[in-house]
Parts: sequence; C-alpha cells; structure tokens
Amino acid sequence: MRRWRRLWAVVAWLWLACLLALGYSQWRIWQVQAPVDTDILALLPQAAEDRLLSDVTRRIADASARQVVVLLGSADPAQVTAAASAFAGQLAADADAGLLQPQASAEGWFEAARSHYAPYRDRLLTDAQRSELEQADPQQLAMQALERLYGPMGGLRLTDWQADPLGLWPAWWQQRAAGAGIAGSEDGLLQADGRFWSVLQFQTTDSAFKLDGEDRLASLLERAGKAAHAQASDLELRQAGVPLHAEAAAVQANNEINTIGWGSLAAVLLLVWLAFGSLRPIMLVASSLLIGCAVALAVTVLVFGKIHVLTLVFGASLVGVAEDYGIHWFASRQAQSGQSRWSLLRQLLPGLWLALVTSALAYLALALAPFPGLRQMALFSVVGLSAAFITVIAWFPWIDHGQLRSTRFSRWLGSSLDRVPRLRSRRAVLMFCVAAALVAGPGMLRLQADDNLRSLQSSPAQLVADQVRISQLLALPSPAQFYLVQGDSAAQVLEREQALTRRLRQLAGQARIGGYRALSDWVPSPARQQADAALTARVETQVLAAVSAVAGESLQRPDFVSDALQLEAVLATPVAQPFAGLWLGRVGAAFSSVVMVDDGGHPDALAQLEQAAAGLAGVRWIDRTADFSALLAHYRQLMTWLLLVGAGLVFAVLGWRYRGQAWRVFAPTALAVVLTLGLLGWLGQPLQLFNVLALMLLMGMGIDYGIFLVEHNGDHSAWLAVCVGAASTWLSFGLLGLSATPALSAFGLSLLLGIALVWIISPLFRPAPVEAGHG
Repeated sequence: MRRWRRLWAVVAWLWLACLLALGYSQWRIWQVQAPVDTDILALLPQAAEDRLLSDVTRRIADASARQVVVLLGSADPAQVTAAASAFAGQLAADADAGLLQPQASAEGWFEAARSHYAPYRDRLLTDAQRSELEQADPQQLAMQALERLYGPMGGLRLTDWQADPLGLWPAWWQQRAAGAGIAGSEDGLLQADGRFWSVLQFQTTDSAFKLDGEDRLASLLERAGKAAHAQASDLELRQAGVPLHAEAAAVQANNEINTIGWGSLAAVLLLVWLAFGSLRPIMLVASSLLIGCAVALAVTVLVFGKIHVLTLVFGASLVGVAEDYGIHWFASRQAQSGQSRWSLLRQLLPGLWLALVTSALAYLALALAPFPGLRQMALFSVVGLSAAFITVIAWFPWIDHGQLRSTRFSRWLGSSLDRVPRLRSRRAVLMFCVAAALVAGPGMLRLQADDNLRSLQSSPAQLVADQVRISQLLALPSPAQFYLVQGDSAAQVLEREQALTRRLRQLAGQARIGGYRALSDWVPSPARQQADAALTARVETQVLAAVSAVAGESLQRPDFVSDALQLEAVLATPVAQPFAGLWLGRVGAAFSSVVMVDDGGHPDALAQLEQAAAGLAGVRWIDRTADFSALLAHYRQLMTWLLLVGAGLVFAVLGWRYRGQAWRVFAPTALAVVLTLGLLGWLGQPLQLFNVLALMLLMGMGIDYGIFLVEHNGDHSAWLAVCVGAASTWLSFGLLGLSATPALSAFGLSLLLGIALVWIISPLFRPAPVEAGHG
C-alpha cells in the first residue's frame, strides 16, 4: 500500500504540472486574441472531391467578413441627410468609435474610376447600345448628336462632347452602378419604395470573429441610431453585416453558456448536497468539473487553433456527465466509511475506468461524421471527461479526509431501488415492449426529416429582417448561390461570362430574377473590346462628319488608346473595389471567376438560374445552401445506419460478457431510443442529424445503467450514485434543449427524453436477486 501511495503521489504532482503548463499556454493565446469562432462554415465538412468550391465559398465569405451597412430612409431628403450626419457624428464621438471605420464614399470612388476608364471609353458599350449602333442610320444619330450639343439641357456628360458625341458613356455607367449596388443621385441619396435612403458603409477595425460575448457593436450602432432618429420623425433605420451576425451569435452563446453551464453546476451541487450533506463533496466535485471544462477548452484550442461557440455551448452540458466520477467516489466513501481511501480507490478504479471508456466512446461516435464542428465537440467532451476523471483519482484520495454521514435523502434514494418492480416473466416483458411499440409507432410515422442548413445557426429575427430589407433595396446578391466560371485563360473566362450574362439579362428584363454581378461587365473580353472599339470608331466618325457638314467646322474624333483594357491592371487599382472579389485567378490548372446573382425573392428563381447555365462550357451553377443541406441529409442517413450497426455490436459484446442476461442490459436503452423517436414525432419535432447523434450518445450512456443493474444488483450506494449522476445529466441536457440554436435544441431535447426514459426503464429489467450471481 505504501508503494501504491508513492505511485499516486507522482500521478498527483504530474497532473498538477500538466494543468499549470496548459494554463500558461492558454494565457499566452488568449492574451493575443480570443480564439472563438462563430463562422457557420467552420462547422461544415469540406468536400474533398471539390476543394475548389470550399475555397470559393470561403473567399466570398471573407470578402464581406468585416463589412457593416447602415441604411437611413425617410420621405424627406433633407431629414435623411441630417439623420446621416447625426449618425456619423455620434459614431465618431462615441467611446467605442474605434470599432468601426467609415468607408470611402461612392462619390470619391466614382471620380477615380471615371478617370481610369476614360481612355477606354470607345470599347465600353451596353448590349442595347451595341444593337443600336449596328442598326441605326448615321444621319439620324447625327441629329441626336446635334441635339445633345445645342439642346437647352445638353444631357448628362462625363467627358467632352467630341469624345462621346452620342452620349453613350453615362448609360454604361448607370448600368454598372445598378449592377454593383452603388447608390447615388445628385444629392448622394438612393430613391426606392417612395423614400430617400442614405447608405453608410463601415468596416470593423478588428476581425469580425474576435469577440468577447458583449454586444459592443450593436450598442454602438444603437446609440448612433438614437441620434439619427432625433433628426427625422419617420426615419427607417436598417443595418446588416457579417460582424453583426457574428456578435449576436457570440452574445447568444455567452448567455447560453451561463444558463446551461452554471445552471448545470448549480443542479449538480444541489444534488451532491442533498446526497452527502457536506461542503467538502461540493467543493471537490465542483473543482473536478471546472478543471475538466478548462482542460477541454485548452486542448481543443491547441488542436484546432480555435473553438466554435457552439462547441462551448455544447460543452457546457458536459457538467452533467463529468460529475459521475466524483459522485461515485463520495457514494462509496459514505457507504464504506471504515475503509481506507487507498483500498477504496483500488476497488473503484476498474468501474470508473469502464465508465470513462464507455462514455468516451459514445462521445467519439460524434466524430465519425466528417464535420469539424462535431469533431470539436467530441474532442472537447472526451478531454473534459478524462480531465475530470484524472482529477478525481489523482487528488481526491489526498484531499478527501474525514467521514461522510448518511443523509435522509441518500438513504431514501438508495432504498428506492427496492420499490421499483421487476418485469419477472417473459410475458410481462413482451407486454411492456408491445405497449412501448403502440406508443412509439404512430409517433415515428409522424416524423418528418428536416436537413435545412439554417438549423446550425439562429440570428435575431430583427437582424434577419434588416438583412433581407437591405438586400432588396441594394439588390445585394446571395453569397450562397452563384455561378463558377472557368477557362484556360482570363480572356476565355471573360468570354464565357459574357455568354452567361446575355441569358441573365434576359431573365432580369423579364423580372424573373433580381439582377447579377459579373466581372466581364467591368472588363469585357479582349475580343469584345476590339469589336466594340471598331464599331464606335466607324459610327462616331460618320456622325462627326455629318455634324461637321451642318456646323460648318471640322470636328475630329479624339484618339483612344489602342491597347485593350487589361484585367490585371484594373484589379491592381482601388477602382476594382466593387468587383475585385469576383475574380479568383488561377486555381489549379484553370482561371476562375464567380458571377453573383440576386434571385429577387421570386419562388422559382433558383430553378431559372440553374437552367441558365445549361449548355455553357466552363459554367457551373452553385447552390451551397442546397449542397450543405443535402450533405446533412446524407450524414443523417449514414449515422442512422451506424447507430443500428453500433447497437448490434454492443449487443454482441454484452452477449459475450453477460450471456443470457445481455438482453436485460441492452433492452432499456433500445426501448428508450425507440420511444424517444416516437415522442419526437408526437411533439411535431423534425428529424435531424443532431437527433440521430443524440441517440448515438444515448446508446453509449444508457448502456451504463443496464450494466450497473446487472453488476451491482441491489447495491443501494451504487444506485444512489447512478441516480444522482443520471439526474444531473438529465438536467444538463435538458438545459441544452433551451438553446436558441435549433440544432443544439434538438440534440438536448432528444437526450432529455432519452435519458429520462432509460433511467426509468432500466430498473424494470434488472434481474431477480437470485440471478445476481449469474451476471
């Protein structure tokens, strides 16, 4: 025993050293930046067979990761202007003003862009202009040019009359501005829906995902919004942007972690107090839980580099599972008060090891699906359980001195096992199973699968409404649906884009889609530029000759540059800011770009957009929302089969260990799984991947109850430990069911039902006292 104690002293000191090393490394990491991720894409699997799509999706998301857009609208343009000034002034004067940096105005950008494009004006035509120049009579065009030259209004000009006698360029710019969502008018306001709108654009000065769980951005914008409302009685204020969704997710996660984590901890400690009636068990169990969660957080960050907020929310429920080791220790100490702590540890270790392994395997089942988010959750849970386990076995024998008195609650709960009936006969077992089938069967028939990607995240309703409103007003495209255009060269990509955009313009003209954004609208292919330059040179020369004859003076068309507008040169300038994100460059052996689309809210728009790519070489329609939803459905089905296969393997192992009693161990969990599915159907809950994953976890945890009832039949102290552990687990996952994230809520509700059912059913299947020795 002395050698055993010396060995355990080494284990205790080594564990302390590990904790100190982890604590120091985490202090260094969190000092630099909070490694918390709220990006929904980080949860999802990356398709190995099409890595390009994953990279494209990531680049599209990164392009807007720091953008915040604010729209101020009113029927009175003067009030809108005053409100925008008040908003910007309050924002600049606020103590948190450093969070947002105003972006350059569209007016400044337009002047720079106009200067850059001016030498290439002759080769920049809209489809309508090209058609008109090809078919119109030069004499008629000359009359229009004279009207523009001598008319009282003169028309909008962006260059000298001789450089653009037909006024072609303003129409080209108007089309580009509309396609890029650039708002602007003479007073800098956008007119839409009977209102004047001021568009304010900001960029976060730090990463959109460097968050601390506080709503600092939302509060900053709210204060600025109050100042703006004071200037316009009918002001409509809308705001959107990835940073706002990210912050809302972090705030929600922070609240849920507090609710679930601290709520679970309070429930566990209350149960420990009722069972053991002493402060010492409460303090030691709490320390094992806190150490378990802290180590899980540290290891997850070290392995993945970041930890997702949903992992933290899910990990908060770990409190209800990790306390089992400490509770088993104190339950045994209470029942065997005269036994040495070291001999008690040697007696408990095999059972505790078995409990750790079975629970860890249940959590590791989550990692079978190639979802980074699920693998994070699995690692967090397994490491947390292991850390809590090591804390109990390494430190409790040294710290836990003194005796534990038996409490009224512990005696009552331990003896309650004797009051639970057994299903003694096969007829009783059969009748119980039939009754369970009658309850579960109709409910399972009501189950409907729902694999919508949006189940992974839930933003506030007002923020979603603002996003939709701004997207409609500014014709913003969706980052989840787009065309991927590829070619052997940049010129071929632009040519293929032009073939696509001809079809998209037809759909937009028929109001079947909202609009689109394409790089080739800003930089036509070299072949298109050459053809348009030749067309304008021929027609405008004829027009100027006709005008010269009427005016009696020689009018010469200025020389334009002979070289084509080069894509690389444009992308290297700030002028490319509205469309630079559409160019992907060389990816593998091909050049690639994306064409973004706005479905305009039309119900059949996505089908129309998919059809528009049919038959076009190098053009693919991408719908990432549908792709990821299909992926969720695929893994839901796959994990369902794995659940069935796992159940078969578990029963085989139980048969090897318990022979004729294996069905008593297995049946409670199997019935609980079936009844949980039936109850979900009766409650109108959809069947998701996370319901199936919860049932896999239930299979791992529920089997432990059956094993206990066969191994320790009639042992009141062990039954006390299982009841306290099961109750705390049930409360933890029940609180997880309160999550505002539908996926976590579905996971928690499934375990809330399943754990309660297996806890209730397991004692019914325990063997009779005479059979205990045969287990």
